[in-house]
Amino acid sequence: MKWQDHVSINPAVMAGKPCIKGTRITVELILERLGDGWTDAQIVEAYPHLQPEQIRAAQAYAAAALSNDEFIFLAEQEG
Repeated sequence: MKWQDHVSINPAVMAGKPCIKGTRITVELILERLGDGWTDAQIVEAYPHLQPEQIRAAQAYAAAALSNDEFIFLAEQEG
């Protein structure tokens, strides 16, 4: 499964946040629900037009987005 088949970014939809294609459901919302302990079944029940593979695609998108981040660690100053 490729996340690109399920996730789109369109400046005219939800201010350009990544969404499940054909919906206004953001990747962020799905990840928040999962982080709050919701199961896939609970998410699909709350958003019946979602499919479990779209939830997986949201997670895959987030993983891909994070893999492209660069981190700069600053040394802590003593004293």
